[in-house]
Amino acid sequence: MKQIEVQILQQSYLLSCPEGHESRLLDAVERVDTAMTRIRDAGKVRARERIAVLAALNLAFEIADREAADLAAANQPVATPPASPSPSPGAPMAGHQESLLPDTDQQRLQSLVQRLDDALGDDGRLL
Repeated sequence: MKQIEVQILQQSYLLSCPEGHESRLLDAVERVDTAMTRIRDAGKVRARERIAVLAALNLAFEIADREAADLAAANQPVATPPASPSPSPGAPMAGHQESLLPDTDQQRLQSLVQRLDDALGDDGRLL
């Protein structure tokens, strides 16, 4: 295993990486750093742990959207173009108000954010 030092939200981390997978790890680090920086720069969240959790939720939400789009595309006739894998408007980004999620999914997401607020002791609302 190779050791790689990376920076995420201006903090250094020493990560182990299998040989030959360095570029994939660095791409992942860049995605996480970008997601965390975006949330921090929105100015509503200051706690590093909360920023990390929201970034993880955003990235997981994007993956779930891509998987749903891939599944929908697999079930569509060949002439129909696949759905775009761009980030979903319903992802739990800091300061985001509008959502294209079904009401039940939006309620579940708001419930998760509320539980996160309670667990981290932060009274600020993001949705």
